[in-house]
Amino acid sequence: MRAGEDADSLEQATRDFVAARPRLFGIAYRVLGSAVEAEDIVQDVWLRWQTIDHTDVQEPVAFLATITTRLAINCAKSARMRRESYIGPWLPEPIDTSADPQLGAERAEALDMAVLFLLEKLNPVERAAYVLREAFGYPYKQIAEILETSEVNTRQLVSRARKYLSAERREPVSSTAHRRLLKAFVTAAHSGNLAALEELLATDVVSYADGAGIRGASKIPIVGRTHVSKTLVAYSPRFWPETDIRWVEANGRPAALVTTHGNPVALVTADVSERGIERIMWVVNPAKLTPYVASLNN
Repeated sequence: MRAGEDADSLEQATRDFVAARPRLFGIAYRVLGSAVEAEDIVQDVWLRWQTIDHTDVQEPVAFLATITTRLAINCAKSARMRRESYIGPWLPEPIDTSADPQLGAERAEALDMAVLFLLEKLNPVERAAYVLREAFGYPYKQIAEILETSEVNTRQLVSRARKYLSAERREPVSSTAHRRLLKAFVTAAHSGNLAALEELLATDVVSYADGAGIRGASKIPIVGRTHVSKTLVAYSPRFWPETDIRWVEANGRPAALVTTHGNPVALVTADVSERGIERIMWVVNPAKLTPYVASLNN
């Protein structure tokens, strides 16, 4: 921080950052789909915040959000290249939202695992525009300033993102129905009940296992009710014995944490519509699973 600033100004600057921190993390996490990378971004913003003259900043939260968004976009561009060489399907890093259901935003939008997974298919600027508008309620004019583009282009960016998500994802069911179907799914998968699984799954269901090459995790998505059901039944005797299920919350939705002798094995989440379970997402990569479990125990 600038030497010319007095102690009161420096203390206020620190308070401004602390107050804005949940929002900054929420923006970065939604753009990147990674809590670890989002934390790195927020730390970088904090370091930059210490080097400027705060008397020149009229709106600290807006200033900090702008820096965060731009850094997240840059990080997302390099992350896309890394994820192209990722072994097997890539899924967002799950996060415990029980303490902050909206994760620093005005609305709990762009937080669901399925939505974050789909947002990854958009370019980083489209993703950021959608996040700022739909989750944080920023006016188009302000988003345009953050993204250094025109307001017309900003509206187009958000519109394209909305259309893409609408085309790729059916309307989700209520939290109560979601929990009921996910519990029924885990029970059926655990017991290897083929008929029950086929009853729960949508016709074109897709199962993704994010294991980053870990043994036993499918390196390709499994597609279709029959294929997914039969695969789950075949894996049942090897995967489920000696496991315990803990019902938790991840990204605002119910999830099943599977453990063996107290050690986390997988986090199971699902995207559920009126047709049944549309996507099954298995996070088994220890690099993503371990931080999530640690956050539950804090």
